[in-house]
Parts: sequence; C-alpha cells; structure tokens
Amino acid sequence: MKRKQKRAIKQAFGIFIVLCSIFVAISIASIKHHDTNFHIDRSLISEQVVAYEPLVDKYAEKYGVIDYTDVLLAMMMQESGGRGKDPMQSSESYCGKIGCIDDPELSIKQGVYYFSKTIDAAEGDVELAVQSYNFGRGFIDYVKDEKGSYSQEAAIAFSKKMYKDASDKSNYTCLREEAKQYHACYGDIYYVRDVMKYKESLEE
Repeated sequence: MKRKQKRAIKQAFGIFIVLCSIFVAISIASIKHHDTNFHIDRSLISEQVVAYEPLVDKYAEKYGVIDYTDVLLAMMMQESGGRGKDPMQSSESYCGKIGCIDDPELSIKQGVYYFSKTIDAAEGDVELAVQSYNFGRGFIDYVKDEKGSYSQEAAIAFSKKMYKDASDKSNYTCLREEAKQYHACYGDIYYVRDVMKYKESLEE
C-alpha cells in the first residue's frame, strides 16, 4: 500500500514538474513574442528618435508633460527623424530664427518646454497643441476665436491667412503639393495627420 502511495506521489510530482516546465516555456515564448511585436510596432520610428527617448522622458518629467512622451517622440520623427543637431527643430521658439540651436539636448529641452506651453494653452487638446508647435501659439488663439476646436479645415484656413498676410512671401515655401491648391504655404497643414500616424506606431 505504501509502495503504491509513493508511486502515486512520484507520478503527481512528475506531472507537476512537467506542467511547471510547460508554463515557463509558454511564458518565455510570450515575452519574446511581445518584444518582437514591440519592435515591429515601432518600425516607423527611426533608431535615432528611439535613442533620444531617455532625454525626452527627462524633460517631459521636468515640464509636466510625461503623459505625452509618445506625442513628443512622434513630433521629433516628423521634424527630423532624429537627425541633426536640432532634432526637435525648436530653434525658432528658442531664439526666433532657424539654426541657432546646435546641441541635441538643448533642442529637446526647448522642444519639450515649448510643447508644454502649447498643450497648456490648448487646454489639453493634443491636436491643437501639436499643430501649434508647427504654426506657433497664435494658432491656438485663432482656433478659439474662429473655429472653437482643432480641425484640418482650421489648419488650412490659418495657413492661408498667414501666407496671404505675409509681407514677404518668399520666406515661405509650399513643401507639399497638396497645400499649393489652397495657397496654404505657411507651416505644414498636414503636420497633425503625420505626427498622429507616428504616435499610433508607438502605441500599437
């Protein structure tokens, strides 16, 4: 009887070990699968942008926009792909002209700081804040006065107005063929669309 009990205990223990081994194997495979998907999901984001993530996190924490890290990385991707000495293209908001920043960390610090101001002025409207990073904070006032909230139509209308009112139109170039039909050559009227595409890549 005792021998049968011992045999039964050994068998039960053996089954337990096998089940534990299977569970561990499945868990490891799941983790590896998750990691693989994570990299695939971020495939639209360049390695240069990903490398700047710690700095973006650092200044997002400092300026109270840590919940928008994915947005900031997506904006960097749209601005420069993480290339150059001014990856956030934030010189204009820093000194009023292009090219005055030649240090990536300063670029990120200024870019995150400026976004923190736009998201605050936009009262949490992410699309309005993102487009204002490209257009300038005057777009927020325009939207609130004229349109109420962000829309693609509002972006086109603002760009047309700014281009029409510009004293020297040679300062502006229609970077996109689609913008020419609207004479909307101030800034990038499809900035939000493309930033959000990169943001979705980071989230999936």
